[in-house]
Amino acid sequence: MHFVDAKGILSPQNGMNIYRGCTHGCIYCDSRSTCYGFTHAFEDVEVKQNAPELLEKALRSKRKKCMIGTGAMCDPYMHCEETLQLTRKCLELIARYEFGATVHTKSDRVLRDLDLLKRIHEKAKCVVQMTLTTYDESLCKILEPNVCTTRRRAEVLEILRDNGIPTIVWLSPILPFLNDTEENLNGILQYCIQSKVRGIICFGMGMTLREGDREYFYEALERHFPGLWQKYHRKYGYAYELASDRNQELMRLFHDICEKHGIWHDAETCFEYLHAFPEKYEQMKIFPFF
Repeated sequence: MHFVDAKGILSPQNGMNIYRGCTHGCIYCDSRSTCYGFTHAFEDVEVKQNAPELLEKALRSKRKKCMIGTGAMCDPYMHCEETLQLTRKCLELIARYEFGATVHTKSDRVLRDLDLLKRIHEKAKCVVQMTLTTYDESLCKILEPNVCTTRRRAEVLEILRDNGIPTIVWLSPILPFLNDTEENLNGILQYCIQSKVRGIICFGMGMTLREGDREYFYEALERHFPGLWQKYHRKYGYAYELASDRNQELMRLFHDICEKHGIWHDAETCFEYLHAFPEKYEQMKIFPFF
């Protein structure tokens, strides 16, 4: 990893990426795509060492409370966070200034900061987003080799549930010929039902591939599933969207099960919830006698 002093930390939509690059090693990661302009190896994580200072300045200058998001591009709980604790420092600031937070991760390291998540949620709102793609543990260890498996992430969701932290699951990507099965979908949805997740974001059964990401993915397929990348190439060529042949039937099953168990399954509803700061809390601050 290497360290830089960033010029800014929050996007116009109040998203925050403390790190650039990742060490989880997921073979399908879109963030590897050349369109994102990485000038260093993806695993050579760029650390925005002044992120807490930039965040505090940004929070102090805001006229209205809002949700602060992190993890959209690179996981805030990759291996280096264990020692650097920059995500924790930023969460401490969000808690101190009484903003909301939404954290997107695949790692059980998020539980280290459970105290801060609870403190944020008591004053405003805190939501943890967890990506689940692969129910089969052996396959998961191939597709997402350097991060905890889906079973452990499901345990994390249950711990968050028991501590009053709302959760949203990303069911993405689903890889054609690998985990686009009814068994995989049912397994993941059962985890979501048990954990009482608020919603599941799913844009379809399939994946996307761009330059940079595509080459890495095909090399990984050749290592672990010899001959499979040729099958991908024959079917999809250089397409960006790679829909599973089973997309319609699996999406029908997805919507039916979510509807039955009261889980939001419309992406727009989930995004509205993630971005909405609880206005009631703002009114209580202005009119404390109510």
